[in-house]
Amino acid sequence: MRLAVVGCGYWGSKHVRVLHSISDVEHVAVVDPRTERLKELKRDFPAIGTFERLEEALDHVDAVIVATPPDTHARLAMTAMHAGKSVLVEKPLATSTLDARRIVDTAEQLGLVLAVGHTFEYNAAVWKLRDLLDAGELGRIHYIDSARLNLGLYQSDVNVIWDLAPHDVSICNFVLRSKPSRVTAWGSHHAHSYLEDVAHIQLVYDDPEVTANIRVSWLDPCKVRRTTVVGSEKMAVYNDMLPDERVRVYDKGVVLADPPALAQMPMSYRVGDIHAPYLRFEEPLLVQDREFASCIATGERPSTDGENGFAVVQALEAAQISLRAGRPVHLSETEFRMVLESEPAELTA
Repeated sequence: MRLAVVGCGYWGSKHVRVLHSISDVEHVAVVDPRTERLKELKRDFPAIGTFERLEEALDHVDAVIVATPPDTHARLAMTAMHAGKSVLVEKPLATSTLDARRIVDTAEQLGLVLAVGHTFEYNAAVWKLRDLLDAGELGRIHYIDSARLNLGLYQSDVNVIWDLAPHDVSICNFVLRSKPSRVTAWGSHHAHSYLEDVAHIQLVYDDPEVTANIRVSWLDPCKVRRTTVVGSEKMAVYNDMLPDERVRVYDKGVVLADPPALAQMPMSYRVGDIHAPYLRFEEPLLVQDREFASCIATGERPSTDGENGFAVVQALEAAQISLRAGRPVHLSETEFRMVLESEPAELTA
């Protein structure tokens, strides 16, 4: 099959590279208005086709990968789908629940494959976290803590929540097999004049009853990519900065004294072994793009389908509303706002 990658920035160029290693992909085209970027990629991959506008490429491809700034995702995805092309959209699927729902509904109506670039759901370390929860090895989950920090890269169209938090929301939804019911967010801008570059998000899940705390920052001296799951029996840490031991399971915990004694500490502490399970690691982006190509060929639904992407956008929009209103926001509120903002006319190119 023939695929077009729209946007030749950081992620777009990665897609071009991995697509060349997928046997089902016969031809790759790239779309970008920056002619210099097209020339650079052409030097590295001489066989690619190059186009400055998506409309010019549509007759030459079977499917499209959208890897452009988030505020363009909805328009480009709808343009491709109205031309009969299946689409993979980089995270986030859209910058509003209204646009995300329109994209999902259009894909369903036209019978097209819609996938969202939540690459961590194709990561062996994240799979291991979910396996640990499913097996009950950690016991009852108390909370999840996630940190995604770095010095940059500042975006021009979205704040740090929309840029970095999609990964962590996606991971939490994936490992818990659920989506939050309530979101609270706090944030501030420092180096940027109006876009928040530091934020904290709290996700409250009802089933299971778990709270996830997410910290994201463009303004931190250390690069951190870490998710901690604390259970009643054990604790697990996924640290993407440790390639040899991405997941560590800690046999640690606290035990309530029964009965409590006035002269003793109310808790005793249990410390056991630290285990780093073996992970058969494969580049998540390759796994994701290979699944997308396979789903186009077979008609199957991708793991990170449109509803998956919509759930993440819904949580992000709730966080954005909370940030502005200074209060917790139920996800049902985003659905109500979506109905109020909905118009009869469909979003088009």
